[in-house]
Amino acid sequence: MKSNSTISRRTLVQNLALATVGIGLSQLASGKENEHKVMKPLLPFYVPPQKPLQPGPGGIDIRTLVRSSKTNLQFSCVETAVAARTMGPAPHLHKNLDELMLVLEGTATVMVDGKVEEIEAGGWHFRPRKLEHTFWNNSEKPLRFIDMYFNQNFEDFLEELFHQIFPDMMKNQLTPKDPQIAQRLKSLDKRFGVTTFPEKRQPIIDKYGLKG
Repeated sequence: MKSNSTISRRTLVQNLALATVGIGLSQLASGKENEHKVMKPLLPFYVPPQKPLQPGPGGIDIRTLVRSSKTNLQFSCVETAVAARTMGPAPHLHKNLDELMLVLEGTATVMVDGKVEEIEAGGWHFRPRKLEHTFWNNSEKPLRFIDMYFNQNFEDFLEELFHQIFPDMMKNQLTPKDPQIAQRLKSLDKRFGVTTFPEKRQPIIDKYGLKG
């Protein structure tokens, strides 16, 4: 008859083997899903001071300060400049993105699920994922803020929107309703898990007397 210690050791080995197989199967089942989760070592980096960003031809512009590729997709941020009395994006929500705003200059008007708040210079505003929101500059002075993004490379979304799609619209005198532009916007939203409500933008512009 085998001793209890021998049986215990055998049971332990069997359990460890099954656990190892289970881990292997789960990794195999997930396939490429886990490939992007392999973390590269983080390295120090420095972002030098820059002249304050100015609003673009359409009254708003962005500039990436920290890229998510430098933080293993944990964090990125952009500087945003909005001209006086200018509307921001259409109300929208993010499937996976949380964002944090720090106002540097002026006052940001932020709407989250229909509630409007004024965020003055030095103030912070956090917008969790899956909440409908937008912002605009309701004042007679320029607005400038840092928008911080967590767990997604959202700076890529903004750069494509502001530095590719919008310039093409202006160059060709098109609107978001143009079929080609509409398809590009729809594709961009889908890739980054954004749901946009374009029909809700004009009522805000009309109510507050903003430039679109």
